[in-house]
Amino acid sequence: MISIQALTFHYQRPIFENFDLQIETGETWAILGPSGCGKSTLLALLAGLKLPTGGAIQINGQRLTRPRPQTGLILQDYGLLPWATVHENVELGLKLRSFYGADGIHAPRSVIAVKETDSWLERLGLTSLAHHYPAQLSGGQRQRTAIARTLVLQPDLLLMDEPFSSLDAPTRASLQTLTLELAAEQGLTLILVTHAIEEAALLGSKILLLNEPPNRTASILPNPGAALPGHRESPAYQALCRILREKMDKDRVTATF
Repeated sequence: MISIQALTFHYQRPIFENFDLQIETGETWAILGPSGCGKSTLLALLAGLKLPTGGAIQINGQRLTRPRPQTGLILQDYGLLPWATVHENVELGLKLRSFYGADGIHAPRSVIAVKETDSWLERLGLTSLAHHYPAQLSGGQRQRTAIARTLVLQPDLLLMDEPFSSLDAPTRASLQTLTLELAAEQGLTLILVTHAIEEAALLGSKILLLNEPPNRTASILPNPGAALPGHRESPAYQALCRILREKMDKDRVTATF
């Protein structure tokens, strides 16, 4: 479980002030809001890449003070090493863990290192591309490589920052479906940042709607149909998209006064 308690974080101005949020283990969340509202900042705080100005974040009862080895992070630009093949990129984290050992910092103390690189390449349709370099891949293939590199490390929390925004529509839809399938298979807590209303309504079983800073209260919309087949074509999905659009338009107008 993730517990955010009285979170405060400032840049030049406050982004969060006394902000509380609870995320249960195994839930799938989408974080939505206008540019500059703090979506990526909240993800960086959950990853331990930034530390709160005030308050605390706890994951499974442990206060977060640095990046934890059980958290996977996938960025919009994929973060692949250009000089490494697909196989080498996917295996990178395993090699780092082997070097440092199960020290509780680079790898969980209880982890049993299992080299499943080939099985994840197969699961994500990358076997035939194992010896290709990132420059030889399409955007969807690069994102699949980034997903494989993360999941081979057996995370319990997966954070994704606008991972599909640069992809064409068919590839984006395919990877959205695959992400939900993998999260369910692996029992992951999934938190995804997006600027697209339709994507939030499709992927998040709960949607956190952030407003113009400072964010003091969590506006949460339940979306129980998110993981169900045919949700994208359902009336509930269309209605939720309308509600989200209306809320974002209202917040945008309010913020100008």
